[in-house]
Amino acid sequence: MRPVPVLSMALAVALLSSGCVVPPSPGVPMPAPGAVVPADARALRYGSSAPEIFNNPQIAGSLRALFGPDWNPGPIGFGAPEYFPGSSSIRLVRVGDQEWIALGGCAPSACTTHRGLLLIRQDSGQLLARLDEGGFSHYYAHGPEAAMVPRPLIDGAWETIRRLERR
Repeated sequence: MRPVPVLSMALAVALLSSGCVVPPSPGVPMPAPGAVVPADARALRYGSSAPEIFNNPQIAGSLRALFGPDWNPGPIGFGAPEYFPGSSSIRLVRVGDQEWIALGGCAPSACTTHRGLLLIRQDSGQLLARLDEGGFSHYYAHGPEAAMVPRPLIDGAWETIRRLERR
């Protein structure tokens, strides 16, 4: 049996370790590209903190409807409002052709595993959210277009906010 030449072995290892980019399978939704819009008064339309937003009479009922039974602690461990403490960030985010008020936060006692994002369309006609619970993502939609949860839109805003937080 002949030994494999060292050069051939090195070449094989280099080729195998270089990897390649493979496009996602058909049907796998990709996050929509998003961008943070320079801050202005529109971001604070419903309040300047998460508690103010959750108690704003214009949208409080819609927020409870958005999260439904997950409003209170239960299967996800925390109630939805617990994902958005007073220190949560409020930004204006553009995803696709729409601007959203984006409220990003995390459950204070489990911030690395329990993160949340709430999106409020400027006219408050549509609310979207994502709550991450230690590896599981829960998606929510409320409003006239809520029949299908637009996961790519929510994930696009999620990635935009996460990129900003990593800076």
